[in-house]
Amino acid sequence: MPRIKKLVEETGGRIYVHLSDERTCTQFLKDAEADGFTFCDGALPTSRHHADLYALNPDRTLNYVGFVGHTAYACAKKIGNQPLFRIEYQEYLEG
Repeated sequence: MPRIKKLVEETGGRIYVHLSDERTCTQFLKDAEADGFTFCDGALPTSRHHADLYALNPDRTLNYVGFVGHTAYACAKKIGNQPLFRIEYQEYLEG
């Protein structure tokens, strides 16, 4: 089942994915890679270190989220003129 691809298709925009623990992060990176996502430089998701927050882009790329992005995740409703979608990946897996 294409979990990550489905998330992006359902929203049509940029999604911030929060990962609450190491196990959830490992699963997210495996799912992203299985669905054809890469980092912007072409690196596979499972080849990089874990983080607590990633951005998924409509072009099937993902990237780390820095300080400003963490702040946006906490309180912004939009990035530019695009809505900001937030996902707690553990809840998504359980849902």
